[in-house]
Amino acid sequence: MKGLKDSLGYFKHYLQPYWKGLVFVVGLTVLSTWAQIEAPIYLGKAITALSRYLIAYSNPLTRPHASLSSFHNAIWLILIFFILTVVTMLISSLWISYINGYSTNNMQRGLFKKLQKMTVRYFDSHQDGKILSLFTSDLDNIFNAMNQAVFELISQIILYIGVLWIMFSLNVKLAFATVASTPFVILIAYIIIRKARFYIDKQQDEISGLNGYINEQINGQKIIITNGLQKKSVAEFNVLNERVRHATFKGQLYSGLLFPVMQGLSLLNLAIVIAYGSWMVVSGDLGKAVGIGLIVTFVQYSQQYFQPITQITSMYSMIQLALTGAKRLAHVLKQPEEERNANGSELKEIREGVELQDVHFGYDPDKEILHGINIKVEKGKMIALVGPTGSGKTTVMNLLNRFYDVTSGKVLFDGQDTREFSLFSLRQNIGIVLQDSILFTGTIADNIKFGKPNATDQQMIAAAKQAHIHDYIESLPDGYQTKVDDENSVLSVGQKQLLSIARTLLTDPAFLILDEATSNVDMVTEEKIKLAMDNVIAGRTSFVIAHRLKTIVGADQIIVLKDGQVIEQGKHEQLLTQKGFYYNLYTNQMVFE
Repeated sequence: MKGLKDSLGYFKHYLQPYWKGLVFVVGLTVLSTWAQIEAPIYLGKAITALSRYLIAYSNPLTRPHASLSSFHNAIWLILIFFILTVVTMLISSLWISYINGYSTNNMQRGLFKKLQKMTVRYFDSHQDGKILSLFTSDLDNIFNAMNQAVFELISQIILYIGVLWIMFSLNVKLAFATVASTPFVILIAYIIIRKARFYIDKQQDEISGLNGYINEQINGQKIIITNGLQKKSVAEFNVLNERVRHATFKGQLYSGLLFPVMQGLSLLNLAIVIAYGSWMVVSGDLGKAVGIGLIVTFVQYSQQYFQPITQITSMYSMIQLALTGAKRLAHVLKQPEEERNANGSELKEIREGVELQDVHFGYDPDKEILHGINIKVEKGKMIALVGPTGSGKTTVMNLLNRFYDVTSGKVLFDGQDTREFSLFSLRQNIGIVLQDSILFTGTIADNIKFGKPNATDQQMIAAAKQAHIHDYIESLPDGYQTKVDDENSVLSVGQKQLLSIARTLLTDPAFLILDEATSNVDMVTEEKIKLAMDNVIAGRTSFVIAHRLKTIVGADQIIVLKDGQVIEQGKHEQLLTQKGFYYNLYTNQMVFE
Protein backbone atom coordinates (compact mmCIF):
# COMPACT_ATOMS: atom_id res chain seq x y z
CA MET A 1 0.00 0.00 0.00
CA LYS A 2 2.90 2.32 0.82
CA GLY A 3 4.40 1.58 -2.61
CA LEU A 4 1.14 2.61 -4.31
CA LYS A 5 1.03 5.79 -2.21
CA ASP A 6 4.61 6.63 -3.25
CA SER A 7 3.79 5.99 -6.93
CA LEU A 8 0.68 8.17 -6.87
CA GLY A 9 2.56 10.86 -4.96
CA TYR A 10 5.24 10.86 -7.66
CA PHE A 11 2.67 11.31 -10.43
CA LYS A 12 0.90 14.03 -8.42
CA HIS A 13 4.14 15.95 -8.04
CA TYR A 14 4.84 16.06 -11.77
CA LEU A 15 1.26 16.34 -13.08
CA GLN A 16 0.12 19.05 -10.67
CA PRO A 17 1.47 21.93 -12.85
CA TYR A 18 -0.79 20.67 -15.67
CA TRP A 19 -3.97 20.37 -13.62
CA LYS A 20 -5.87 22.84 -15.85
CA GLY A 21 -5.05 20.76 -18.92
CA LEU A 22 -6.05 17.58 -17.10
CA VAL A 23 -9.36 19.16 -16.03
CA PHE A 24 -9.93 20.15 -19.67
CA VAL A 25 -9.19 16.57 -20.76
CA VAL A 26 -11.56 15.20 -18.11
CA GLY A 27 -14.24 17.62 -19.32
CA LEU A 28 -13.80 16.49 -22.92
CA THR A 29 -13.79 12.88 -21.75
CA VAL A 30 -17.06 13.40 -19.89
CA LEU A 31 -18.55 14.90 -23.05
CA SER A 32 -17.20 12.02 -25.16
CA THR A 33 -18.48 9.45 -22.67
CA TRP A 34 -21.89 11.11 -22.53
CA ALA A 35 -22.09 10.84 -26.31
CA GLN A 36 -21.14 7.14 -26.13
CA ILE A 37 -23.76 6.51 -23.46
CA GLU A 38 -26.51 8.41 -25.26
CA ALA A 39 -25.96 6.66 -28.60
CA PRO A 40 -27.37 3.26 -27.44
CA ILE A 41 -30.52 5.00 -26.15
CA TYR A 42 -31.22 6.39 -29.58
CA LEU A 43 -30.28 3.08 -31.16
CA GLY A 44 -33.00 1.53 -28.99
CA LYS A 45 -35.39 4.35 -29.94
CA ALA A 46 -34.57 3.83 -33.63
CA ILE A 47 -35.36 0.11 -33.35
CA THR A 48 -38.54 0.87 -31.35
CA ALA A 49 -39.61 3.47 -33.97
CA LEU A 50 -38.86 1.03 -36.80
CA SER A 51 -40.81 -1.74 -35.02
CA ARG A 52 -43.80 0.56 -34.57
CA TYR A 53 -43.61 1.63 -38.19
CA LEU A 54 -43.57 -1.97 -39.40
CA ILE A 55 -46.48 -2.90 -37.10
CA ALA A 56 -48.47 0.13 -38.31
CA TYR A 57 -47.56 -0.43 -41.95
CA SER A 58 -48.64 -4.10 -41.80
CA ASN A 59 -52.15 -3.03 -40.80
CA PRO A 60 -54.19 -1.44 -43.68
CA LEU A 61 -56.13 0.68 -41.17
CA THR A 62 -53.02 2.31 -39.62
CA ARG A 63 -50.82 2.29 -42.72
CA PRO A 64 -51.67 5.89 -43.74
CA HIS A 65 -50.41 7.08 -40.34
CA ALA A 66 -47.18 5.03 -40.44
CA SER A 67 -44.13 7.33 -40.36
CA LEU A 68 -40.35 6.90 -40.28
CA SER A 69 -39.66 10.44 -39.01
CA SER A 70 -38.88 9.25 -35.45
CA PHE A 71 -36.57 6.59 -36.90
CA HIS A 72 -34.76 9.16 -39.06
CA ASN A 73 -34.41 11.59 -36.11
CA ALA A 74 -32.88 8.83 -33.96
CA ILE A 75 -30.41 7.87 -36.73
CA TRP A 76 -29.33 11.51 -37.16
CA LEU A 77 -28.77 11.84 -33.42
CA ILE A 78 -26.71 8.63 -33.39
CA LEU A 79 -24.55 10.12 -36.16
CA ILE A 80 -24.15 13.39 -34.25
CA PHE A 81 -23.14 11.51 -31.10
CA PHE A 82 -20.62 9.49 -33.10
CA ILE A 83 -19.02 12.63 -34.57
CA LEU A 84 -18.96 14.28 -31.13
CA THR A 85 -17.26 11.22 -29.66
CA VAL A 86 -14.58 11.18 -32.37
CA VAL A 87 -13.83 14.93 -32.17
CA THR A 88 -13.63 15.06 -28.35
CA MET A 89 -11.44 11.94 -28.23
CA LEU A 90 -9.08 13.43 -30.84
CA ILE A 91 -8.68 16.72 -28.95
CA SER A 92 -8.25 14.85 -25.65
CA SER A 93 -5.58 12.64 -27.17
CA LEU A 94 -3.64 15.68 -28.42
CA TRP A 95 -3.79 17.32 -24.99
CA ILE A 96 -2.71 14.13 -23.24
CA SER A 97 0.28 13.90 -25.63
CA TYR A 98 1.21 17.50 -24.81
CA ILE A 99 0.95 16.94 -21.03
CA ASN A 100 2.78 13.62 -21.30
CA GLY A 101 5.66 15.11 -23.27
CA TYR A 102 6.28 17.98 -20.87
CA SER A 103 5.68 16.04 -17.63
CA THR A 104 7.97 13.13 -18.55
CA ASN A 105 10.60 15.63 -19.68
CA ASN A 106 10.36 17.23 -16.24
CA MET A 107 10.68 13.79 -14.66
CA GLN A 108 13.94 13.22 -16.54
CA ARG A 109 15.24 16.63 -15.56
CA GLY A 110 14.13 16.13 -11.96
CA LEU A 111 15.88 12.75 -11.72
CA PHE A 112 19.13 14.03 -13.23
CA LYS A 113 19.04 17.13 -11.03
CA LYS A 114 18.46 14.94 -7.97
CA LEU A 115 21.43 12.74 -8.85
CA GLN A 116 23.63 15.86 -8.96
CA LYS A 117 22.66 16.55 -5.35
CA MET A 118 23.13 13.01 -4.05
CA THR A 119 25.83 11.99 -1.63
CA VAL A 120 28.90 10.08 -2.79
CA ARG A 121 27.71 7.26 -0.53
CA TYR A 122 24.72 6.70 -2.85
CA PHE A 123 26.92 6.26 -5.93
CA ASP A 124 29.35 4.08 -4.01
CA SER A 125 26.53 1.75 -2.97
CA HIS A 126 24.59 1.57 -6.29
CA GLN A 127 25.75 0.05 -9.56
CA ASP A 128 25.96 2.41 -12.55
CA GLY A 129 23.70 0.07 -14.55
CA LYS A 130 20.98 0.22 -11.91
CA ILE A 131 21.09 4.01 -11.91
CA LEU A 132 20.95 4.06 -15.73
CA SER A 133 17.93 1.74 -15.68
CA LEU A 134 15.97 4.51 -13.93
CA PHE A 135 16.29 6.51 -17.16
CA THR A 136 16.18 3.73 -19.74
CA SER A 137 13.58 1.42 -18.21
CA ASP A 138 11.48 3.08 -15.52
CA LEU A 139 11.00 6.44 -17.25
CA ASP A 140 10.28 4.68 -20.56
CA ASN A 141 7.57 2.61 -18.87
CA ILE A 142 6.03 5.75 -17.38
CA PHE A 143 6.11 7.51 -20.77
CA ASN A 144 4.45 4.56 -22.53
CA ALA A 145 1.76 4.25 -19.89
CA MET A 146 0.99 7.97 -19.86
CA ASN A 147 0.94 8.12 -23.64
CA GLN A 148 -1.30 5.09 -24.13
CA ALA A 149 -3.09 4.38 -20.88
CA VAL A 150 -3.87 7.63 -19.03
CA PHE A 151 -6.51 8.95 -21.44
CA GLU A 152 -7.96 5.46 -21.78
CA LEU A 153 -8.07 5.04 -18.00
CA ILE A 154 -9.87 8.35 -17.44
CA SER A 155 -12.26 7.62 -20.29
CA GLN A 156 -13.11 4.10 -19.11
CA ILE A 157 -13.71 5.14 -15.49
CA ILE A 158 -16.11 7.89 -16.56
CA LEU A 159 -17.77 5.51 -19.02
CA TYR A 160 -18.27 2.93 -16.27
CA ILE A 161 -19.92 5.45 -13.95
CA GLY A 162 -22.06 6.85 -16.77
CA VAL A 163 -23.25 3.43 -17.93
CA LEU A 164 -24.25 2.48 -14.38
CA TRP A 165 -26.22 5.69 -13.95
CA ILE A 166 -28.08 5.46 -17.26
CA MET A 167 -28.90 1.73 -16.88
CA PHE A 168 -30.53 2.22 -13.49
CA SER A 169 -32.42 5.23 -14.78
CA LEU A 170 -33.85 3.17 -17.68
CA ASN A 171 -34.78 -0.12 -15.99
CA VAL A 172 -33.71 -1.22 -12.51
CA LYS A 173 -34.35 -4.95 -13.06
CA LEU A 174 -32.33 -5.18 -16.25
CA ALA A 175 -29.61 -3.01 -14.63
CA PHE A 176 -29.31 -5.45 -11.71
CA ALA A 177 -29.17 -8.35 -14.15
CA THR A 178 -26.29 -6.61 -15.96
CA VAL A 179 -24.22 -5.93 -12.84
CA ALA A 180 -25.07 -9.17 -10.98
CA SER A 181 -21.82 -10.89 -11.94
CA THR A 182 -19.62 -7.93 -10.90
CA PRO A 183 -18.51 -9.29 -7.46
CA PHE A 184 -17.43 -12.56 -9.08
CA VAL A 185 -15.55 -10.64 -11.80
CA ILE A 186 -13.78 -8.41 -9.27
CA LEU A 187 -12.71 -11.42 -7.18
CA ILE A 188 -11.17 -13.18 -10.19
CA ALA A 189 -9.49 -9.94 -11.35
CA TYR A 190 -8.08 -9.34 -7.86
CA ILE A 191 -6.52 -12.82 -7.70
CA ILE A 192 -4.90 -12.47 -11.14
CA ILE A 193 -3.78 -8.86 -10.57
CA ARG A 194 -2.15 -9.71 -7.25
CA LYS A 195 -0.04 -12.38 -8.91
CA ALA A 196 0.76 -10.15 -11.88
CA ARG A 197 1.83 -7.24 -9.66
CA PHE A 198 4.27 -9.43 -7.71
CA TYR A 199 6.01 -10.72 -10.84
CA ILE A 200 6.04 -7.34 -12.63
CA ASP A 201 7.74 -5.74 -9.61
CA LYS A 202 10.19 -8.64 -9.58
CA GLN A 203 10.72 -8.27 -13.32
CA GLN A 204 11.85 -4.64 -12.91
CA ASP A 205 14.20 -5.55 -10.05
CA GLU A 206 15.73 -8.36 -12.12
CA ILE A 207 16.11 -6.09 -15.17
CA SER A 208 17.84 -3.51 -12.99
CA GLY A 209 20.24 -6.18 -11.70
CA LEU A 210 20.91 -7.42 -15.23
CA ASN A 211 21.63 -3.86 -16.45
CA GLY A 212 24.07 -3.42 -13.59
CA TYR A 213 25.85 -6.66 -14.50
CA ILE A 214 26.04 -5.76 -18.21
CA ASN A 215 27.48 -2.32 -17.40
CA GLU A 216 30.05 -3.89 -15.09
CA GLN A 217 31.08 -6.50 -17.67
CA ILE A 218 31.39 -3.94 -20.49
CA ASN A 219 33.59 -1.70 -18.34
CA GLY A 220 35.77 -4.69 -17.46
CA GLN A 221 35.79 -6.29 -20.91
CA LYS A 222 39.56 -5.99 -21.38
CA ILE A 223 40.20 -7.84 -18.13
CA ILE A 224 37.67 -10.52 -19.11
CA ILE A 225 39.32 -11.03 -22.50
CA THR A 226 42.84 -10.95 -21.03
CA ASN A 227 41.99 -13.68 -18.52
CA GLY A 228 39.91 -15.73 -20.95
CA LEU A 229 36.77 -15.40 -18.83
CA GLN A 230 34.28 -14.91 -21.67
CA LYS A 231 32.51 -18.24 -21.04
CA LYS A 232 32.23 -17.49 -17.32
CA SER A 233 30.87 -14.02 -18.11
CA VAL A 234 28.29 -15.46 -20.51
CA ALA A 235 27.30 -18.16 -18.00
CA GLU A 236 26.69 -15.59 -15.26
CA PHE A 237 24.79 -13.43 -17.73
CA ASN A 238 22.60 -16.40 -18.66
CA VAL A 239 21.71 -16.97 -14.99
CA LEU A 240 20.64 -13.34 -14.54
CA ASN A 241 18.91 -13.27 -17.91
CA GLU A 242 17.01 -16.43 -17.00
CA ARG A 243 15.74 -14.73 -13.86
CA VAL A 244 14.50 -11.83 -15.99
CA ARG A 245 12.86 -14.26 -18.41
CA HIS A 246 11.14 -16.18 -15.62
CA ALA A 247 9.83 -13.03 -13.92
CA THR A 248 8.79 -11.47 -17.26
CA PHE A 249 7.03 -14.67 -18.38
CA LYS A 250 5.11 -14.95 -15.12
CA GLY A 251 4.20 -11.25 -15.11
CA GLN A 252 3.03 -11.31 -18.74
CA LEU A 253 1.24 -14.64 -18.22
CA TYR A 254 -0.92 -13.33 -15.40
CA SER A 255 -1.37 -9.94 -17.07
CA GLY A 256 -2.30 -11.67 -20.32
CA LEU A 257 -4.92 -13.80 -18.55
CA LEU A 258 -6.89 -10.72 -17.56
CA PHE A 259 -8.13 -9.74 -21.00
CA PRO A 260 -9.45 -13.13 -22.24
CA VAL A 261 -11.00 -13.90 -18.83
CA MET A 262 -12.76 -10.52 -18.79
CA GLN A 263 -13.89 -11.02 -22.40
CA GLY A 264 -15.31 -14.43 -21.55
CA LEU A 265 -17.16 -13.07 -18.51
CA SER A 266 -18.44 -10.20 -20.65
CA LEU A 267 -19.98 -12.66 -23.13
CA LEU A 268 -21.50 -14.64 -20.25
CA ASN A 269 -23.01 -11.44 -18.88
CA LEU A 270 -24.36 -10.57 -22.33
CA ALA A 271 -26.12 -13.94 -22.48
CA ILE A 272 -27.64 -13.31 -19.04
CA VAL A 273 -28.99 -9.90 -20.11
CA ILE A 274 -30.51 -11.27 -23.35
CA ALA A 275 -32.07 -14.27 -21.56
CA TYR A 276 -33.49 -12.19 -18.71
CA GLY A 277 -34.74 -9.43 -21.04
CA SER A 278 -36.42 -12.00 -23.29
CA TRP A 279 -38.09 -13.58 -20.27
CA MET A 280 -39.40 -10.13 -19.22
CA VAL A 281 -40.90 -9.60 -22.70
CA VAL A 282 -42.46 -13.10 -22.76
CA SER A 283 -43.84 -12.71 -19.22
CA GLY A 284 -45.41 -9.38 -20.10
CA ASP A 285 -43.23 -7.15 -17.93
CA LEU A 286 -42.24 -5.26 -21.08
CA GLY A 287 -44.28 -4.45 -24.20
CA LYS A 288 -43.06 -6.09 -27.40
CA ALA A 289 -42.09 -2.93 -29.32
CA VAL A 290 -40.68 -1.16 -26.27
CA GLY A 291 -39.18 -4.38 -24.87
CA ILE A 292 -37.20 -5.25 -27.99
CA GLY A 293 -35.74 -1.73 -28.20
CA LEU A 294 -34.91 -1.78 -24.48
CA ILE A 295 -33.22 -5.20 -24.73
CA VAL A 296 -31.12 -3.94 -27.68
CA THR A 297 -30.20 -0.87 -25.59
CA PHE A 298 -29.17 -3.04 -22.63
CA VAL A 299 -27.22 -5.39 -24.91
CA GLN A 300 -25.19 -2.32 -25.88
CA TYR A 301 -24.87 -1.22 -22.26
CA SER A 302 -23.90 -4.72 -21.15
CA GLN A 303 -20.94 -4.56 -23.51
CA GLN A 304 -20.15 -0.98 -22.47
CA TYR A 305 -20.42 -1.94 -18.78
CA PHE A 306 -17.74 -4.61 -19.18
CA GLN A 307 -15.69 -2.58 -21.64
CA PRO A 308 -14.02 -0.43 -18.93
CA ILE A 309 -13.22 -3.50 -16.83
CA THR A 310 -11.85 -5.35 -19.88
CA GLN A 311 -9.87 -2.36 -21.17
CA ILE A 312 -8.36 -1.47 -17.79
CA THR A 313 -7.36 -5.06 -17.13
CA SER A 314 -5.82 -5.33 -20.61
CA MET A 315 -3.69 -2.27 -19.79
CA TYR A 316 -2.83 -3.58 -16.34
CA SER A 317 0.67 -4.73 -17.23
CA MET A 318 1.55 -1.33 -18.70
CA ILE A 319 -0.01 0.54 -15.75
CA GLN A 320 1.73 -1.68 -13.18
CA LEU A 321 5.11 -1.21 -14.89
CA ALA A 322 4.56 2.55 -14.70
CA LEU A 323 3.54 2.36 -11.03
CA THR A 324 6.58 0.21 -10.25
CA GLY A 325 8.83 2.68 -12.09
CA ALA A 326 7.24 5.61 -10.26
CA LYS A 327 7.78 3.83 -6.93
CA ARG A 328 11.46 3.28 -7.70
CA LEU A 329 11.90 6.90 -8.84
CA ALA A 330 10.04 8.20 -5.79
CA HIS A 331 12.44 6.17 -3.64
CA VAL A 332 15.40 7.88 -5.33
CA LEU A 333 13.86 11.33 -4.82
CA LYS A 334 13.57 10.58 -1.11
CA GLN A 335 17.27 9.76 -0.77
CA PRO A 336 19.25 12.18 1.40
CA GLU A 337 21.06 14.96 -0.40
CA GLU A 338 24.43 16.44 0.47
CA GLU A 339 24.20 18.93 3.31
CA ARG A 340 25.37 21.94 1.34
CA ASN A 341 25.01 24.37 4.26
CA ALA A 342 24.36 27.26 1.87
CA ASN A 343 24.21 29.73 4.76
CA GLY A 344 27.48 28.51 6.27
CA SER A 345 30.77 30.38 6.47
CA GLU A 346 32.69 31.20 3.30
CA LEU A 347 36.15 29.66 2.96
CA LYS A 348 38.06 32.14 0.83
CA GLU A 349 41.62 31.03 1.47
CA ILE A 350 43.70 28.91 3.83
CA ARG A 351 45.64 31.10 6.27
CA GLU A 352 46.81 28.58 8.88
CA GLY A 353 46.41 25.03 7.66
CA VAL A 354 44.33 21.85 7.73
CA GLU A 355 43.89 19.41 10.60
CA LEU A 356 42.20 16.08 11.32
CA GLN A 357 41.45 15.99 15.03
CA ASP A 358 40.68 12.63 16.71
CA VAL A 359 38.81 11.45 13.62
CA HIS A 360 36.80 8.23 13.79
CA PHE A 361 34.97 6.99 10.71
CA GLY A 362 33.46 3.92 9.07
CA TYR A 363 31.48 3.53 5.82
CA ASP A 364 29.45 0.94 7.69
CA PRO A 365 28.37 2.07 11.20
CA ASP A 366 29.33 -1.36 12.55
CA LYS A 367 32.81 -1.36 11.03
CA GLU A 368 35.11 1.54 11.87
CA ILE A 369 38.00 2.21 9.46
CA LEU A 370 39.74 5.20 11.03
CA HIS A 371 40.44 5.03 14.77
CA GLY A 372 41.22 8.42 16.26
CA ILE A 373 43.38 9.91 13.46
CA ASN A 374 45.30 13.11 14.25
CA ILE A 375 47.04 14.83 11.31
CA LYS A 376 48.01 18.46 10.94
CA VAL A 377 49.45 20.27 7.92
CA GLU A 378 50.47 23.92 8.00
CA LYS A 379 49.74 26.32 5.18
CA GLY A 380 51.98 25.76 2.16
CA LYS A 381 53.28 22.43 3.44
CA MET A 382 53.01 19.00 1.82
CA ILE A 383 51.87 15.96 3.77
CA ALA A 384 52.32 12.50 2.28
CA LEU A 385 50.10 9.60 3.33
CA VAL A 386 51.56 6.14 2.87
CA GLY A 387 50.61 2.69 4.01
CA PRO A 388 49.37 -0.67 2.78
CA THR A 389 46.11 -1.10 0.87
CA GLY A 390 43.11 -0.70 3.17
CA SER A 391 44.98 1.39 5.71
CA GLY A 392 42.58 4.33 5.26
CA LYS A 393 44.51 6.69 2.95
CA THR A 394 41.70 7.27 0.43
CA THR A 395 39.20 7.49 3.27
CA VAL A 396 41.14 10.47 4.64
CA MET A 397 40.81 12.12 1.22
CA ASN A 398 37.05 11.47 1.22
CA LEU A 399 36.72 13.19 4.60
CA LEU A 400 38.84 16.21 3.66
CA ASN A 401 36.60 16.90 0.67
CA ARG A 402 33.41 16.10 2.66
CA PHE A 403 32.42 13.25 0.38
CA TYR A 404 31.64 11.72 3.77
CA ASP A 405 31.38 13.27 7.22
CA VAL A 406 33.32 11.98 10.21
CA THR A 407 31.58 9.70 12.73
CA SER A 408 33.29 11.62 15.51
CA GLY A 409 36.13 14.11 15.76
CA LYS A 410 36.67 17.04 13.41
CA VAL A 411 38.18 18.02 10.09
CA LEU A 412 39.38 21.62 10.48
CA PHE A 413 40.35 24.29 7.97
CA ASP A 414 42.00 27.21 9.77
CA GLY A 415 40.66 25.82 13.01
CA GLN A 416 37.03 25.76 11.80
CA ASP A 417 35.00 22.57 11.30
CA THR A 418 34.41 21.87 7.58
CA ARG A 419 30.73 21.23 8.36
CA GLU A 420 30.38 24.92 9.24
CA PHE A 421 31.45 26.05 5.77
CA SER A 422 29.14 26.15 2.79
CA LEU A 423 29.93 23.06 0.75
CA PHE A 424 30.38 25.13 -2.41
CA SER A 425 33.02 27.42 -0.91
CA LEU A 426 34.84 24.47 0.68
CA ARG A 427 35.14 22.57 -2.60
CA GLN A 428 36.03 25.72 -4.53
CA ASN A 429 39.23 25.76 -2.48
CA ILE A 430 40.05 22.05 -2.89
CA GLY A 431 41.60 20.49 -5.97
CA ILE A 432 41.78 16.71 -6.47
CA VAL A 433 43.83 14.63 -8.87
CA LEU A 434 42.45 11.10 -8.69
CA GLN A 435 44.18 7.81 -9.35
CA ASP A 436 41.94 7.19 -12.38
CA SER A 437 41.64 10.31 -14.49
CA ILE A 438 38.27 10.96 -16.11
CA LEU A 439 37.81 12.64 -19.48
CA PHE A 440 34.48 14.09 -20.56
CA THR A 441 33.22 13.94 -24.13
CA GLY A 442 34.35 17.09 -25.92
CA THR A 443 37.65 18.70 -26.87
CA ILE A 444 40.90 18.74 -24.93
CA ALA A 445 40.27 22.44 -24.28
CA ASP A 446 36.83 21.63 -22.84
CA ASN A 447 38.40 19.10 -20.49
CA ILE A 448 41.12 21.42 -19.19
CA LYS A 449 38.57 24.22 -18.69
CA PHE A 450 36.02 21.87 -17.14
CA GLY A 451 36.44 23.27 -13.62
CA LYS A 452 36.77 26.86 -14.86
CA PRO A 453 34.77 27.32 -18.08
CA ASN A 454 35.39 31.08 -18.23
CA ALA A 455 39.19 30.68 -18.30
CA THR A 456 41.02 32.29 -21.22
CA ASP A 457 42.98 30.27 -23.77
CA GLN A 458 46.20 31.85 -22.45
CA GLN A 459 45.42 30.60 -18.91
CA MET A 460 44.59 27.15 -20.29
CA ILE A 461 47.85 26.95 -22.23
CA ALA A 462 49.84 28.12 -19.21
CA ALA A 463 48.27 25.35 -17.10
CA ALA A 464 49.03 22.76 -19.79
CA LYS A 465 52.67 23.90 -19.93
CA GLN A 466 53.01 23.60 -16.17
CA ALA A 467 51.53 20.09 -16.41
CA HIS A 468 54.06 19.18 -19.16
CA ILE A 469 51.30 18.20 -21.63
CA HIS A 470 51.28 21.30 -23.91
CA ASP A 471 53.88 20.01 -26.39
CA TYR A 472 51.99 16.76 -26.95
CA ILE A 473 48.68 18.57 -27.43
CA GLU A 474 50.28 20.90 -29.98
CA SER A 475 51.58 17.87 -31.89
CA LEU A 476 48.03 16.69 -32.55
CA PRO A 477 46.41 17.75 -35.87
CA ASP A 478 43.64 19.67 -34.14
CA GLY A 479 45.65 20.70 -31.09
CA TYR A 480 43.49 21.80 -28.19
CA GLN A 481 40.36 21.23 -30.32
CA THR A 482 41.06 17.49 -30.59
CA LYS A 483 37.94 15.48 -29.74
CA VAL A 484 38.29 13.08 -26.82
CA ASP A 485 36.15 11.02 -24.46
CA ASP A 486 36.88 8.72 -21.56
CA GLU A 487 36.72 5.47 -23.55
CA ASN A 488 38.15 6.43 -26.93
CA SER A 489 40.99 8.87 -26.66
CA VAL A 490 44.31 9.78 -28.32
CA LEU A 491 45.75 10.18 -24.82
CA SER A 492 47.55 7.46 -22.86
CA VAL A 493 46.82 6.80 -19.19
CA GLY A 494 49.75 9.01 -18.17
CA GLN A 495 48.73 11.79 -20.56
CA LYS A 496 45.21 11.69 -19.15
CA GLN A 497 46.77 12.15 -15.72
CA LEU A 498 48.78 15.15 -16.95
CA LEU A 499 45.61 16.60 -18.47
CA SER A 500 43.86 16.12 -15.12
CA ILE A 501 46.73 17.96 -13.40
CA ALA A 502 46.40 20.81 -15.94
CA ARG A 503 42.67 20.96 -15.15
CA THR A 504 43.46 21.25 -11.43
CA LEU A 505 46.17 23.86 -11.99
CA LEU A 506 43.71 26.03 -13.92
CA THR A 507 41.26 26.13 -11.00
CA ASP A 508 44.14 27.30 -8.74
CA PRO A 509 42.94 25.60 -5.52
CA ALA A 510 44.24 26.65 -2.11
CA PHE A 511 44.30 23.03 -0.89
CA LEU A 512 45.32 20.07 -3.00
CA ILE A 513 44.79 16.31 -2.79
CA LEU A 514 46.67 13.93 -5.08
CA ASP A 515 45.44 10.36 -4.80
CA GLU A 516 47.88 7.77 -6.20
CA ALA A 517 48.61 10.07 -9.16
CA THR A 518 51.54 8.00 -10.45
CA SER A 519 50.37 4.46 -9.68
CA ASN A 520 49.25 3.51 -13.21
CA VAL A 521 52.05 4.88 -15.38
CA ASP A 522 55.49 3.93 -16.69
CA MET A 523 58.77 5.31 -15.34
CA VAL A 524 59.19 7.99 -18.05
CA THR A 525 55.63 9.28 -17.66
CA GLU A 526 56.03 9.08 -13.89
CA GLU A 527 58.91 11.55 -14.10
CA LYS A 528 56.77 13.96 -16.11
CA ILE A 529 53.92 13.59 -13.65
CA LYS A 530 56.33 14.18 -10.77
CA LEU A 531 57.51 17.43 -12.38
CA ALA A 532 53.88 18.45 -12.99
CA MET A 533 53.04 17.54 -9.39
CA ASP A 534 55.91 19.71 -8.16
CA ASN A 535 54.42 22.62 -10.10
CA VAL A 536 50.90 22.06 -8.82
CA ILE A 537 52.04 21.54 -5.21
CA ALA A 538 54.36 24.56 -5.08
CA GLY A 539 53.09 27.04 -2.51
CA ARG A 540 49.93 25.05 -1.79
CA THR A 541 48.79 23.15 1.26
CA SER A 542 48.58 19.57 0.04
CA PHE A 543 47.95 15.93 0.87
CA VAL A 544 49.63 13.39 -1.40
CA ILE A 545 48.65 9.73 -1.28
CA ALA A 546 51.34 7.58 -2.87
CA HIS A 547 52.34 3.96 -3.37
CA ARG A 548 55.65 4.82 -5.09
CA LEU A 549 57.52 6.24 -2.14
CA LYS A 550 60.31 7.83 -4.13
CA THR A 551 57.79 10.43 -5.40
CA ILE A 552 57.24 11.80 -1.90
CA VAL A 553 60.73 11.75 -0.36
CA GLY A 554 60.70 15.56 -0.36
CA ALA A 555 57.45 15.84 1.61
CA ASP A 556 57.44 18.16 4.62
CA GLN A 557 56.00 15.31 6.65
CA ILE A 558 55.16 11.68 5.91
CA ILE A 559 52.27 10.04 7.76
CA VAL A 560 52.32 6.24 7.86
CA LEU A 561 48.89 4.63 8.23
CA LYS A 562 48.17 1.04 9.09
CA ASP A 563 44.78 -0.47 9.98
CA GLY A 564 43.25 2.98 10.31
CA GLN A 565 45.84 4.35 12.74
CA VAL A 566 48.88 6.60 12.48
CA ILE A 567 51.84 4.41 13.42
CA GLU A 568 54.71 6.65 12.28
CA GLN A 569 55.26 10.23 11.14
CA GLY A 570 58.17 12.47 10.24
CA LYS A 571 60.44 13.40 7.33
CA HIS A 572 61.80 10.79 4.97
CA GLU A 573 65.28 10.69 6.54
CA GLN A 574 63.88 10.52 10.08
CA LEU A 575 61.63 7.56 9.25
CA LEU A 576 64.47 5.70 7.56
CA THR A 577 66.62 6.23 10.65
CA GLN A 578 63.92 4.70 12.85
CA LYS A 579 64.00 1.54 10.72
CA GLY A 580 60.34 0.86 11.38
CA PHE A 581 57.38 0.11 9.10
CA TYR A 582 58.18 2.93 6.62
CA TYR A 583 61.82 1.81 6.38
CA ASN A 584 60.68 -1.71 5.41
CA LEU A 585 58.19 -0.34 2.84
CA TYR A 586 60.79 1.90 1.24
CA THR A 587 63.68 -0.57 1.15
CA ASN A 588 61.48 -3.37 -0.23
CA GLN A 589 60.17 -1.06 -2.94
CA MET A 590 63.64 0.09 -3.91
CA VAL A 591 64.76 -3.54 -4.26
CA PHE A 592 61.94 -4.33 -6.71
CA GLU A 593 62.44 -1.12 -8.69
